[in-house]
Amino acid sequence: MSGSWFSSAFGKKCIQYVLVLAVALTINFALPRLAPGDPLEFFFGESTINELTPQQRQQVEHELGLDRSLWQQYADFMTGVFRFDLGSSIKYGKPVTEVLADRLPWTFLLVAPSLIVSAVIGIAIGAYAAWNRGKRRDLLFLTGMLTIESIPGFWIGMLLIAVFSVSLGWFPSFGAVPIAFTGGGMEYVLAVLKHMTLPVITITLATIGGNFLLTRSSMLDTLGQDYVLMAEAKGAVKRSLIFNHALRNALLPVYTHITMSLGILVSGAVVVETVFSYPGVGRLLYESVIARDYPMMQGVFLIITLGVIAANLLADLTYPLFDPRARQRKQVEESP
Repeated sequence: MSGSWFSSAFGKKCIQYVLVLAVALTINFALPRLAPGDPLEFFFGESTINELTPQQRQQVEHELGLDRSLWQQYADFMTGVFRFDLGSSIKYGKPVTEVLADRLPWTFLLVAPSLIVSAVIGIAIGAYAAWNRGKRRDLLFLTGMLTIESIPGFWIGMLLIAVFSVSLGWFPSFGAVPIAFTGGGMEYVLAVLKHMTLPVITITLATIGGNFLLTRSSMLDTLGQDYVLMAEAKGAVKRSLIFNHALRNALLPVYTHITMSLGILVSGAVVVETVFSYPGVGRLLYESVIARDYPMMQGVFLIITLGVIAANLLADLTYPLFDPRARQRKQVEESP
């Protein structure tokens, strides 16, 4: 029964998200073209474009596919997506997929540890604060996390650069590896780790407040449930009461939030990667918007869209595995 439910749910979710993907791809195609300005002027410069003859300009537009109608460009874009051919970047002069393949690993290198550290610390502190609700330590944690949550990510990054890069000189302030770096092996690994430390700390601090507040709120609701009060009345030890009774159920909405953050953080890293000049997808999006690089913008938007859809699909499919009540409700709904 469980297997048939999972396959049925998977099929329905896939159909829903295919429709969502189709709409998202259409919006993805339209957004760059709604931006003001001539992409040729932004890439080559206004003076250079003015010096081109009409025949030369027509040739450049033909090579970039800008001389076709919007419907033809849309058809080429949609077929290219399914053939993994997103065209060539105006700014970089290389296939979009090749540039994205170079940049994606750097973004995941920031997002993955940031998400894990933020989730672990936020959940732990949130559960501790909820258990000590109303006490001084709870108010201190709540005030501190609300303060961190209210600070913009770029401001956190600039403060870290000012303190740990400029004043103390402990960490580099930009890039993923040193300029003209020729080392390899462990030397290369240590250089990469050193360059990613401040961006990871920035993203972690920018997201930890949300995990804390959600965990604390969910824990407070769970601690007021009858089964928790009954376990406490029976003399259950504090550790068992927190982890076995309260936190396990309180983590369900937190898990959904963290899962969906997998896709959101890819786009959320734009500011952090720009502050640290980190060569990830976020920085690539910023550079593409400045250059009005339509193919590259579409490629980055596509990656962000796929990340968000995949994260939502993962959350929808795995949530019932952690919450038996949702699985039983689905089984009742699908039973004849």
